[in-house]
Amino acid sequence: MHDPLPNHDQFYEAAELLPPGEIDQESIVEAVTKILGAVGEDPQRDGLVNTPQRVARMYEELLAGYYADPVAMINDAIFDVEYDEMVLVRDIEFYSLCEHHMLPFIGRAHVAYIPKGKVIGLSKIPRIVDMFARRLQVQERMTRQIADFMCHILDPQGAAVVVEGLHMCSMMRGVKKHDARMTTSTMIGAFRNNLATRQEFLDSISRGSTSLKI
Repeated sequence: MHDPLPNHDQFYEAAELLPPGEIDQESIVEAVTKILGAVGEDPQRDGLVNTPQRVARMYEELLAGYYADPVAMINDAIFDVEYDEMVLVRDIEFYSLCEHHMLPFIGRAHVAYIPKGKVIGLSKIPRIVDMFARRLQVQERMTRQIADFMCHILDPQGAAVVVEGLHMCSMMRGVKKHDARMTTSTMIGAFRNNLATRQEFLDSISRGSTSLKI
């Protein structure tokens, strides 16, 4: 048995969505065709003739987080449970696009919270990560968005998110450092105020961890 979700308007506000709509595939097709010509390629040759359409469909998938419906995504999977110890989902794979060069960054997120009377279905936490990852992003903002959203929907005692990412914009261009990875974190409530709680979280995600690889 569980109570209804909190105010749905808060869900939409916390999700930081774009205004209702959809990706303009026709404009993407035109833009990609121009890019192909601008770099000296022939957009009509066999290997490229359908590339603009493929790119448009790809962006619709990779940027779907802008138009996600958080209420449908959570689907009433918030339950009244008397549990006040840490809940942790670690090693959540994600794929995103850096907003500076529109190149991919990929990695994993570790998300934890301490309930205050309500818990969320296990599968929903990776979906929340995907909702924010599938946008033009910077890793720092994405980390904070995930943590803030968890707090909005659950009002927990605290929430913590650590994200580890490999960025193609620093691997393929610029400094060209293949093994450099970025770690960002957000600690809210008990995780910020209680050193032992924060350390328990950090110890849990480091236990058995392996290096990110492409």
